[in-house]
Amino acid sequence: MDLKDQIHTEKLPNHIAIIMDGNGRWAKQKGLIRAIGHENGTKSVRQVVEASAELGIKNLTLYAFSTENWNRPKPEVQALMRLLVSSLKNELETLQKNDIQLNAIGNLDALPKKINKELLEVMEKTKNNNRMILTLALSYGSRDEITQVIKDLCHKVKNNIISPENIDESVINKHLYTQNLHDVDLLIRTSGERRISNFLLWQIAYAELYFTEVLWPDFTKEDLFKAIIDYQNRERRFGKTSEQIN
Repeated sequence: MDLKDQIHTEKLPNHIAIIMDGNGRWAKQKGLIRAIGHENGTKSVRQVVEASAELGIKNLTLYAFSTENWNRPKPEVQALMRLLVSSLKNELETLQKNDIQLNAIGNLDALPKKINKELLEVMEKTKNNNRMILTLALSYGSRDEITQVIKDLCHKVKNNIISPENIDESVINKHLYTQNLHDVDLLIRTSGERRISNFLLWQIAYAELYFTEVLWPDFTKEDLFKAIIDYQNRERRFGKTSEQIN
């Protein structure tokens, strides 16, 4: 039986988030520059996006560029930015064909103007697509996001827009970058690393974590299917006992 046939469509995760790790190591193992690893990583993005949409996943979030990634060598950052622009242009047709809406979270103002413009244009052109929301986390850091939420709420309390007593999880959710997205059900990280790396810390509170040794450029739809099957074989209790769930 194929891996895809082992997936129960009635038990799909609503929201999958992926830390796409290992592009640099993949290139180094092959004696190539890191930029080639990033280029090959885009093939995995295409496979995972198309496979997720075909399965019926409603939300897919990819950690494309973190706030900490700005500290990488300048040539690598520039190569990543060029790749991002070309990918946005090249993948628009695929997004439209698959009825996928593009979304982005993070400090987007920190991105080069050309990238920001291209990003907003693709988001505008796909805003009415409703098969799946593909979210790119760009110049994103969860601590930065939460800090901004605190500042926003402090400002509203100070100006009597909201009372401290009325601040709860739902209010906080409405101030996050991901305010229109479901909480993460399944978080996947490639390359064998077992860290969260400042990614969606609030949103993964009850996510199932899946770590694989596969480097991102080698990650295929079959690897995605394995992660989903593993997810479906787990018992999600959300603080309750097994007896309560069953």
